[in-house]
Amino acid sequence: MAKILIVGSGDIGGRLAKILIQKGHVVVGLRRTPPINPSPQMLTFLADVTLPQDLSNLDSDFEQVFFAIAPDKRDEVHYRSIYEAGIQNLLAYFSRHQAQAHWIFISSTRVYGQNRGEWVDESSVTEPDSRTGQILCRAEERILAENRQNVIVRFSGIYGPGRERLLRIAHNKEAIQSDPPYYTNRIHQEDCAGILAFLFERRLAGQSLAQCYLASDDEPAPLHEVISWLSKQMKVGDGARGKNGRAHSQNKRCHNERIKSLGYVFKFPNYQSGYQPLIRAC
Repeated sequence: MAKILIVGSGDIGGRLAKILIQKGHVVVGLRRTPPINPSPQMLTFLADVTLPQDLSNLDSDFEQVFFAIAPDKRDEVHYRSIYEAGIQNLLAYFSRHQAQAHWIFISSTRVYGQNRGEWVDESSVTEPDSRTGQILCRAEERILAENRQNVIVRFSGIYGPGRERLLRIAHNKEAIQSDPPYYTNRIHQEDCAGILAFLFERRLAGQSLAQCYLASDDEPAPLHEVISWLSKQMKVGDGARGKNGRAHSQNKRCHNERIKSLGYVFKFPNYQSGYQPLIRAC
């Protein structure tokens, strides 16, 4: 049994907490606001990580820390507040208490700058054009500089209940870039939580982990193809209307062999299997 801190116990963090609690671990969820449907088995610590004083009563004897906060907005100000100030405040707090927790840091494929449909993996160059991507890169470096045994997990586009943007695009019959192909990558939120719990259990069992894992399903696909399939499944059209486009900052294909070779089996290995339950629930 381990004592675990999940920093940012929202959707992904909450799903992760349920898995870990079922396995017998003690889980503390750090949140800025009280949960709407609190779990009686998960302890909640209310704090804003951007305010050092909010952390003054936080326990420090955690074996594992998951950093899973999602910024309120995808802009430089919000990214800096979480991935610079927030991380620094937590690391400084644990350092003052001489805490030695292992960290698993949730990052994003936004750190990649490739935009011509290239394949990327954990060894690919990370030179993002966006300021948010650059801030994430520095956060990754900070986490690994603190402890070379810490782990970075880069999620691609997360979808699932409550994250149904592509269903809305298909329903609205929006024209989608088809030439040149705009490749997209995704991971179901259940696999997000599953991978995080899997990595922790592997480490707990004494298995050596790599410093970075790219977490995305088996099937990168052009957005036009995905929307066309969705529109047919939803019976709102015979396929998406195509249009010419331009190079896109996130046009790449994510390779997931490292996490699969470690033994993780995706619950939703492609967009078809993941979106079917969402379509049925519409």
